[in-house]
Amino acid sequence: MNLRELIELEQKTGQPFHEVILLTQMMEDGSDPIDLRKKMKVFLETMLDIAEKNFAKSQKTLMGLCGENASVFAQHLPQMMGEFNHMTTIVALSIAEANASMGKIVACPTAGACGVVPAMVYALRKLKGVLEESLVDGLIVAGAVGACIAEHASISGAVAGCQAEIGTATAMASSLAVYCLSKNSDKVSHAAALSLKSLMGLVCDPVGGFVEIPCVKRNAVAVNIAIATAEMALAGIQSVIPFDEVVQAMAKVGKSLPEELRETGLGGVASTKTATSLLEKIRGELM
Repeated sequence: MNLRELIELEQKTGQPFHEVILLTQMMEDGSDPIDLRKKMKVFLETMLDIAEKNFAKSQKTLMGLCGENASVFAQHLPQMMGEFNHMTTIVALSIAEANASMGKIVACPTAGACGVVPAMVYALRKLKGVLEESLVDGLIVAGAVGACIAEHASISGAVAGCQAEIGTATAMASSLAVYCLSKNSDKVSHAAALSLKSLMGLVCDPVGGFVEIPCVKRNAVAVNIAIATAEMALAGIQSVIPFDEVVQAMAKVGKSLPEELRETGLGGVASTKTATSLLEKIRGELM
């Protein structure tokens, strides 16, 4: 089932969108809506706990290619960003660097894009006072957005580039924020579409194949895109191209990306002179 069909079902039944999603899942695979909600609550609590424990923390990453970004950014007095964007950026960097340090994370939807959704969740809770039950509702909706992309395109960088990982995480985070703040499913679909269109064609080019460069900073940039697209959708700005059609386009773009730009570490920034030098240095230190 695509997102438009879920929205139409909501309109027909008059049930809240997150409840429609849970009931649809039950009809598809027999999942208990109560159990699914409990699992989402565990994910939420885990995200908040990980964000709290890693907030602005310096990390020792596997390859040592990053680890100080969250700490540095937390000490920076923003010249243009507001408090919400600043906090989400710190959290996205913190969690992505925790992942690169082999720390505990919630893959949402993947490990490489693990900082985006939790960063949005954390800031909504801390700065907007969104209740945990509402955040669970938002995670259910975000999960449906991610599931639609996984079913009709891909959430794997190896299959469709980073647009499939960071792009999906951004759509999920934007959708979550919009639903928590408006409970409007149409605005959710526009936020998700605007997010995916903004990252269409993004390549997956990890230096050395490790989820450090450019992945960590890409999480931080992505959550700011999620904020911008959520704010636009909340304002009433719509995506001319419907979400489900954007997903179809994304799938076609992913298939057209060459192998070098799909998580192989052979193209993009991974093939630059500096990246090659860094890897040679690391190999030399390991020998």
